[in-house]
Amino acid sequence: MSVPDARAIEFGCAPKRGPTFVRGSVATLWDEDGNEYIDCGASFGVGNLGHCNPAIVEAIQAQARELIHIGPVFGTTAKATFVEKLLSVAPRNLGRVFLSNSGSEAVEAAIKFARASTRRKKIIAAMRGFHGRTMGALSATWRKDFREPFEPLVPGFEHVPFNDIEALQKAVDHDTAAVILEAVQGEGGVHVASPEYLPAAREACDRTGALLILDEVQTGMGRTGRLFAVERWGVEPDLLTLAKSLAGGVPIGATLATEDVERAFQGSHNSTFGGNPLACAAATAAIGYTVRERLWERADHLGTIGVEKLRGLEAPSVREVRGLGLMIGIELRGKAAPVLQAMQEEGVLAIGGGSSVVRLLPPLVIPEDQWSSALDVLGRTLSHG
Repeated sequence: MSVPDARAIEFGCAPKRGPTFVRGSVATLWDEDGNEYIDCGASFGVGNLGHCNPAIVEAIQAQARELIHIGPVFGTTAKATFVEKLLSVAPRNLGRVFLSNSGSEAVEAAIKFARASTRRKKIIAAMRGFHGRTMGALSATWRKDFREPFEPLVPGFEHVPFNDIEALQKAVDHDTAAVILEAVQGEGGVHVASPEYLPAAREACDRTGALLILDEVQTGMGRTGRLFAVERWGVEPDLLTLAKSLAGGVPIGATLATEDVERAFQGSHNSTFGGNPLACAAATAAIGYTVRERLWERADHLGTIGVEKLRGLEAPSVREVRGLGLMIGIELRGKAAPVLQAMQEEGVLAIGGGSSVVRLLPPLVIPEDQWSSALDVLGRTLSHG
């Protein structure tokens, strides 16, 4: 029986192309008609630990029996435990955590912290970058169709070409509060920062007193073959944003900062639901599971298999295959939508990364046979395209 959702809409979004789901387990989803799908992106990067991971379910159930919510000015054992757990695995220079409810909120907080602690206004972001849809995060986001209907946006944002070190160095000056970058641009088409790019951004910020914000909302928590993508570049950011898979499917956002940023901060910022016990308990369990199972190593292994298989296809429709770990983009010579639809009809769900890119973001726990089957479906679809 179909459940009508006509009143629950996403303003301006295309009509839903997919089924209505009723159940999920690991990397499998079932719709209301009993059809089975392999999830290679349906959770938009949230599902690193798979659907209904027992460790997350048990943590939610246990916390719900004790305390679900209390205002952010009060402490809870769930919040204290999570913050300690997060800082134990985070880049060593980051010693402060602000908790919110989403990636956009985490980015908003980072922008506010950067401006308030440097007393500067200018924010440098990258072309093709995506940082969210709230007004500040959207101002850092590049895509014209996302931005234009809501203009004027927050002033003071400038965009430079991604991986162009000279353009970045020229843009960052003594009026710059922060540079905000993704190590891998997900929504922008799975473009990976060059080995020199993030170190150059760090140097430019150090030279001018600007802060470096790394947006790891999608890349964090093992997705790219490291617990945090920035580990591959050996760079320490001043601020780092997390969300998506951080709590195993429960909404959460986190903005990590150095103690220097906190000391220089003036003003106030808060979030009513940020750090609520339910999300914190889920997030503690999620980090514990990720570390215990070393899921970043699994992402690295399965991602290597996937990229090699896709690059070996005889598919004229494919322009390039790129990515890190289980964050893979297949750039096509045509539109991605028909490929995504054809995959769905064969029981595999993926998403776009721009109009011409098929993006794969499977759970890091996906069984190898399912991953192989999904790649076979994609390969057949591309070869016939």
